[in-house]
Amino acid sequence: MTVGQPDDEAIRTLLRRLARPHSSGGHVVERATLLAEGAEFPAVMAWIGAHAGVAETGIGAAPRRGLHGARTSSGQDAEQLKPRRYVLPAGSLT
Repeated sequence: MTVGQPDDEAIRTLLRRLARPHSSGGHVVERATLLAEGAEFPAVMAWIGAHAGVAETGIGAAPRRGLHGARTSSGQDAEQLKPRRYVLPAGSLT
């Protein structure tokens, strides 16, 4: 472990506090919650990936209609590609 990097147990404790039950039997944690917590985000993302956590696929935006529906310069497209939640399998936080 390097200085400033949270250890395995610190990340597990953080996720236990922030996650909530998911219908799969595991837990789910919001990306925004992790960012707002101010934790070492890359280390937490690496921990989630190493413990079989997956990004929950979101529903794509509805097609825009109308006179100006074809315009795609809203700037929100890149933000919509980021996963909003991460699902951890059952038993990963114990």
